Amino acid sequence: MSTTRTTVLSRRGLLAAGGALGLGALLTACGSGGSSGSGSDDGSGNGRGKSGPWTFKDDRGTTVKAGSTPKRIVAFTGTAAALHDFGVECVGVFGPTTLKNGKPDPQAGDLDVAKLKVLGNTWGEFSVEKYASLDPDLLVTNMFEPGALWYVPDDSKDKILGLAPSVGLTSARVSMLKPIERYAELAASLGADLKAKKVTDAKARFEKAAETLRRTAKSHRIKVMAASGSADLFYVSNPAVNADLMYFRELGVDLVVPQKLDKGGYFESLSWENANKYEADLILLDSRTSALQPKDLAAKPTWAKLPAVEAGQVSPWLSEPRFSYAGCAPLLENLAAAIEKAKKL
Repeated sequence: MSTTRTTVLSRRGLLAAGGALGLGALLTACGSGGSSGSGSDDGSGNGRGKSGPWTFKDDRGTTVKAGSTPKRIVAFTGTAAALHDFGVECVGVFGPTTLKNGKPDPQAGDLDVAKLKVLGNTWGEFSVEKYASLDPDLLVTNMFEPGALWYVPDDSKDKILGLAPSVGLTSARVSMLKPIERYAELAASLGADLKAKKVTDAKARFEKAAETLRRTAKSHRIKVMAASGSADLFYVSNPAVNADLMYFRELGVDLVVPQKLDKGGYFESLSWENANKYEADLILLDSRTSALQPKDLAAKPTWAKLPAVEAGQVSPWLSEPRFSYAGCAPLLENLAAAIEKAKKL
């Protein structure tokens, strides 16, 4: 098995189960620097008439500065999708963007991927040449470990971070509301109107969905397990780390807490022979393209014999959310519906 493939398999567990094997190897170090270009609207969709110096303190504690508000923004795909929901457009993306059939990856959200320059579609792919050709003003991505910029490859990070300032926003070990609020703050600094109807409607939908989930979790007391499957391992998430699972717990969802956590504390990895270690009435199964889906797992005897699987109580889980009200509201709605439908086993 190649090193790249091993990394991808480990990545499946990172968010689905809440971590990654060899986190230091998977997550790259941070950096910032450079200055932005002109403050005029260059067709990027971010021209708001703002002028003068721009600053933003990111979650590394770094105050990122530019001579004017960045317009030509490049971001991790899920990050770009979140910014889009708040009204800020990017010119380029990196990370899972398109599927093999050409359709947008779920992490792309409502992005029109045909209009974006894709610098890399899988882990380890990031074309420095394409990035430089975009004349970027700013790079934005998530951080699942402090200071580690998500999907910025370690072997080319110095070149990448030397071309434009960068912003990293924390996406783990804080409840889901925090990253959403931080993305809103960043979007506002970039010229987004947070009072726009699209944004306020999405926030209202999110708040309604949260209250629905709270009521449903209280009236339907079932045990929920968030998990991800790879060819060799079954990952059980630690709800004390994933931002979405932390928020689900705050709303009253009773989530399985794994006992023997892997390095980093994100998840417990189980051999398939031990996949039945924890009892659950409902399984939230990682729906990312890097993780095995029910049809892929059907041939594994221990999976097929799990009570929740036998009862048909398995629900898709987008374990790497896009942190906007529009991106997270459906997650709350879908979980509430799955809990309401599930029976105690």
